[in-house]
Amino acid sequence: MSQSARERLKDKKRIVIKIGSSSLTHEETGDLNFAKIEKLIRVISDLRGMGKEVILVSSGAIAAGRQALGCPKAQTVAEKQAHAAVGQARLMMVYQRLFSEYNQTAAQVLMTKNTIVDNVSRANARNTFDELLKLGTVPVVNENDTVSTYEIKFGDNDRLSAIVAALTNADLLILLSDIDGLYSDDPKKNPDAHFISQVDELSEELMSMGKSTTGSDVGTGGMAAKLHAARIAADSGSDMVIANGDDVSVLWDILEGKETGTLFTAHKSSDFALLDYIESVHG
Repeated sequence: MSQSARERLKDKKRIVIKIGSSSLTHEETGDLNFAKIEKLIRVISDLRGMGKEVILVSSGAIAAGRQALGCPKAQTVAEKQAHAAVGQARLMMVYQRLFSEYNQTAAQVLMTKNTIVDNVSRANARNTFDELLKLGTVPVVNENDTVSTYEIKFGDNDRLSAIVAALTNADLLILLSDIDGLYSDDPKKNPDAHFISQVDELSEELMSMGKSTTGSDVGTGGMAAKLHAARIAADSGSDMVIANGDDVSVLWDILEGKETGTLFTAHKSSDFALLDYIESVHG
């Protein structure tokens, strides 16, 4: 069972890749890690060359803005939103330039929770993604941090990426994070915690294991957010893998069917409704 589920990852056509702030920045300074970003773009460009459609959900706007402005870490919402305003443009400039070196075109898509809650906006967003992929671009998605308030925030890019996967009928979602995957407990605190390679059913017991922890002070998504993302992805019909983004070549291992990260297998729910998940997004 495990092998066939992994083997099927080789044939995935429409892939959403989420990369967290901690995987895009230098641990020491919080500044953007350009070597890692370039490697990520090289892998995505190769996937495009293989005929796969790729949507990138990228964190890092606030970190990029802080770096550009030479400011300390933002404390207030206004500071974070100002840093995001500068950083989102800076981040897209980096993506545009590097993707063009590999003969690819990056397209920016900024979303808020309202994009999905509103029926017309949701349909427009779906059509825009379809058209961008048809045109051969790589949509680069982020939450619109400049204008988002608590009420209209997704909360983190783990959940945003799962919503994008559901919206675009993607068949694989990959979360690149600062952890290797799902453990039975926090491995940093419990040496007896064992690694879970594959999850076929997201039981309540499993969901409750996702204590709201994150190993990084750069990002926002802890394991609870990742499990919430897994539920959205699996119920919408998309497989999902959580893997360590420290070395982005892990993407090749995943798509070659190797036992890398934690695989959450899809079990498309007949009564799946994206809005139901949006309403519980802060739950």
